[in-house]
Amino acid sequence: MTPDPRRFIPKMDEILQCPAVQQAHEYLAPHRVRTVIDAVLAGARAGSLAPAHVEEELASRLESLRPYSLRPVINATGVIVHTNLGRAALPPAAVDALVAAASYTDVEMDLDTGLRSRDRGRAAVAAVLAACPGAEDALVVNNGASALLLATAALAPGKEVIISRGELIEIGAGFRLPELIESTPTRLHEVGATNRTHPADYERALGENTGAILKVHPSNFLISGFTSSVTVAQLRQLTDLPLIVDIGSGLLSPDSVLPDEPSASEALRDGADVVLFSGDKLLGGPQAGVLVGTKEAIAACKKHPLARAVRIDKLRLNALEAALSTPDNAVHRALHLSSARHKERTEAIAAAVGAEVVEHDGRVGGGGAPEVPLAGWAVALPEELARPLRMGETAVVARVSHGRCLVDVRCVPESQDGELIDAIRAVM
Repeated sequence: MTPDPRRFIPKMDEILQCPAVQQAHEYLAPHRVRTVIDAVLAGARAGSLAPAHVEEELASRLESLRPYSLRPVINATGVIVHTNLGRAALPPAAVDALVAAASYTDVEMDLDTGLRSRDRGRAAVAAVLAACPGAEDALVVNNGASALLLATAALAPGKEVIISRGELIEIGAGFRLPELIESTPTRLHEVGATNRTHPADYERALGENTGAILKVHPSNFLISGFTSSVTVAQLRQLTDLPLIVDIGSGLLSPDSVLPDEPSASEALRDGADVVLFSGDKLLGGPQAGVLVGTKEAIAACKKHPLARAVRIDKLRLNALEAALSTPDNAVHRALHLSSARHKERTEAIAAAVGAEVVEHDGRVGGGGAPEVPLAGWAVALPEELARPLRMGETAVVARVSHGRCLVDVRCVPESQDGELIDAIRAVM
């Protein structure tokens, strides 16, 4: 009678002493190691793995594990602020800032006196104000949605906020602006029509129960044709009530590449009390919600109980300060990439892998400048290479369009061109 091969599966005490398991305990928690061991043993008991190969399989799986799971990828889509890929790529100074803040810091301590400081995030706020001189004060919170929630709750507590129907947008993952705001006692008063709203619509809606006016840049869609909207300056002329402006993308001052994208400096100049935007879009920093505006309006936001609930952590405070204080970032470089250099790099990669160069329009992404093409170039590969590129040792995310896999280097640092060529060759 043939003996059951499962009898030869290594015992647990033997497995725990094998070199691969001992080494894994140096960088993985015991429960993570045990999960791998249990999975390998389950395969052996089910007969899908020979007992003689248990230790080999165990070593292979443990060597491939790390204490974290997010993988770095090369963004070859041509979309600069790619939400699925983590939005803005941080500049080196911001990466260093994350590491510097990872241990104990003086985030809430005055090192001179040794006492607690209540001015949390003061350096990040100073960096925001230096980059946006039209603002009297600033506040940094967890993300853009938090900034909007806090501003409406603090400046129109228990009252109505007037907003155009054409600005009742839905943001990522199905979250809708009206539902977000009305999760607090604040209520929205919709005016105008989807495509056209006039100053008179706001004027008729103003009343004793009005707490503020909110203007939201649609960001991720564009309405064209028979349209009209009301500017920040026109809204300011209607009332002295708080005027909240959500510009979304984080453009601090006008940019010729994006002529229709609103900027924080323009909104403040035109009379906004508070301007809101994200830190990880055109600003080029980490995820954050930034509020800039008058001292009175920002003070009201700081004092509101929600301010504590949406507080940002020390890592991103430091990274935001660094992103604003460094001379350049990946978003700015990709947005202003020279057409000649873009084509030159694309041609070099195409020649190295035996592919053709085609015209390709990039995008800002992240809800910024919808429908604004960023003219450029791409390496055209067979569509079936898209998945192998994503799953390769160096993960490359390209764009699949019209039966082709398009590799656009707009968002790829030049230092990674060689790595990109190797990744393409590996799947061809």
